[in-house]
Amino acid sequence: MRTLLVTLFATTVLAHAAQAADVYPIDRATILAGSPFDFKVELKGAVKAEDIKVTVNGQDYKAALGAEAAYVAMEKGKEDKELGSALLLRNAVIGAPGSYKVEVTAGEQTKTVTWDVFATAEQPKAKNIIFLLGDGLSVAHRTAARIMSKGMTEGKANGRLNMDDLERMAFIGTSATNSIDTDSANTMSAYMTGHKTVINAVGVYGDRTPDSLDDPRVETIAEALRRQTQKSIGLVTTSEIEDATPAAVVSHTRNRNDKAEIVGMIYDAKPEVILGGGSAYFLGKETPGSKRKDNQDYIKLFQDAGYALATDKTELANAPADGKLLGLFHTGNMDVTLDREFLKKGTAEKFPGQPGLVEMTKTALDRLSKNENGFFLMVEGASIDKMSHPLDMERAVVETIEFDQAIGVAREFAKNNPDTLIVVTGDHTHGVSLLGIIDDTVEGKEGRDKVKTGSSAGFPNYTDENKDGFPDKIDASRRLAMFVSNFPDYYETFSPKLDGPFEPAVKNDKDEYVANEAYKDMPGAVLRVGILPKDESTGQHTVDDVVLQSEGPGSEGFRGYMEQSDVYRVLVDALALGVKQTN
Repeated sequence: MRTLLVTLFATTVLAHAAQAADVYPIDRATILAGSPFDFKVELKGAVKAEDIKVTVNGQDYKAALGAEAAYVAMEKGKEDKELGSALLLRNAVIGAPGSYKVEVTAGEQTKTVTWDVFATAEQPKAKNIIFLLGDGLSVAHRTAARIMSKGMTEGKANGRLNMDDLERMAFIGTSATNSIDTDSANTMSAYMTGHKTVINAVGVYGDRTPDSLDDPRVETIAEALRRQTQKSIGLVTTSEIEDATPAAVVSHTRNRNDKAEIVGMIYDAKPEVILGGGSAYFLGKETPGSKRKDNQDYIKLFQDAGYALATDKTELANAPADGKLLGLFHTGNMDVTLDREFLKKGTAEKFPGQPGLVEMTKTALDRLSKNENGFFLMVEGASIDKMSHPLDMERAVVETIEFDQAIGVAREFAKNNPDTLIVVTGDHTHGVSLLGIIDDTVEGKEGRDKVKTGSSAGFPNYTDENKDGFPDKIDASRRLAMFVSNFPDYYETFSPKLDGPFEPAVKNDKDEYVANEAYKDMPGAVLRVGILPKDESTGQHTVDDVVLQSEGPGSEGFRGYMEQSDVYRVLVDALALGVKQTN
């Protein structure tokens, strides 16, 4: 009898789920009052428009949303899957804050969602926001950066990172709407729109249609700033400028890899300062190095729109002091600090004049601060993540040190501009931990036998004789033992990768990723059998909360546990973006 009841219950649940409509924005969405969003109802099968009933707080939806939605008979999608029918209203707006219950009925298909439409302060608390994001920044990255940069004596750090002294703190949940896991696109999108979304999406909810550019849009913070203020906007990153994190400030796509289209969206938004890599997507397809499929020359378009162009640190330093600035310093992601400044590995010789994150942040602040109405600046330390994926922890930690130095630039600016809110956080974590010490000082020991834990570990012996904040050598004779919780098959060498960024796994003739035998014969190398599927070549993002720290006007809104979408609410409240401003 019990088995029968369980079976009947499961059948009932599945039948109900099959008859549920999809509604965007989703249940428990938070929406800034007055902020445009696309309203969409998706139904299974060919449902007539007149058979679809939608109410908002018990009344016909048109009164609450300001217009009538268009009926869409959706075509078949990928793999000949039936997409059904839909109602779609672009640029809906709810002006009054409150709780809104949306109920959809179409025959047996039903769906109820509730939206929280929120207002902001009447007057801005902050004039400027500097939002600094360390991509993949985990607690272990911070700890390692502090030890490697500042040193430690008798269990106490010999110095503090800039981020250590930020006043306010919160823990941030990072999961996507379609998975407990996450990526940089949906997480940064939540920060920049107040709406959680699916993995790989920015500025949209992921719907059923195969077109990645037609999904229901939500307003980004850049659009809200343009709509409500005369503030300037800046994007600074060490990645491609059209990569997920900077893209989320201005873009709308279900697929973060729509990079050519994202460049067009950046052009439409026209941030006053744009600094990073990714010039390959700005160049017409006939230009060597281009990754576009058309001949659109976006560098010329930006120049025609009044942007000065810089392609290396000299041009950046010599660019006109006023006006809009486009800096593109690499065709792809910029080289990491260790290779760019110290080892001259990677593509540093091909792009020898790349500026660092500190230089770019200073340049952006100098320019944006000339706007008497204020600014919003996003600064990304992108390669903390890009080096953590291939388990190249020394490079990842050096990137963390550089990111922290950019935080120092922001804090120095805020000292003279106390109307500036600084926010420092990550978008997701990596499964990295510090175990103890790898000790090269004991003769006759190789590989795992050099790992010291507990009281035998002692302390590392990194030095910084020139006081630049970076260790003089990453291959110190007693250095941090840093390992990752998830990985493909690879050879652990127990040594920093001085010959160039690490490539832990490569494809075999079965199209599977296997340990890269280039490292097999290094002294003491050990094969670690992976815990990931063999279609994964690197370590993956982890679901742990990230830490957010902040200071300045409005920072009191960051506390306890928050979803990433809640962070947007604090940002727009600090700038009073729910209220029409004259500046």
